[in-house]
Amino acid sequence: MIRVEVNALSKQAAGKFHTHHEETPQGFVDAVSHASEERGLRLTPLRKEVLELVAAAGKPVKAYDLLDQLRERHGNAAPPTVYRALDFLLEQGFIHKLESVNAFVSCHHPAEAHQVPFLICDVCSSAQEVCDERVAALIESQAESFGFRPQAQTLEVHGVCRNCRKD
Repeated sequence: MIRVEVNALSKQAAGKFHTHHEETPQGFVDAVSHASEERGLRLTPLRKEVLELVAAAGKPVKAYDLLDQLRERHGNAAPPTVYRALDFLLEQGFIHKLESVNAFVSCHHPAEAHQVPFLICDVCSSAQEVCDERVAALIESQAESFGFRPQAQTLEVHGVCRNCRKD
């Protein structure tokens, strides 16, 4: 396990974060539709519907919760159908999977390939994408110094968000 000194990163971070733009769920879906078109990808009606459900959730959502919502609308949705749509959206970088809670969130920057850490609130289950490429670069650099070739990064920091803190 690689431990990152959070306070050291915070001190270096002033002014170097990727800006986060709050988007409506529809704005996010439109951005993904545009990115799909530019890449020559097929955003099928089912993929788009799953994407809309993830975006509308506003917090991490589990695959079986998505399945339940699809069944309410269509009655016959099956787990493999949802997982295939999620796999496509993950592969294209349109959503992220939070491994520690086995849930999915929309990507704040669907047109950009990137690895980002998440801050996950253990009280309200919100997840904040930390858009600072220096974090991924630091992990890559540390891995390289150990002669390790990373294939994927998953960094999830659990705690309590500002809205849920009582101090």
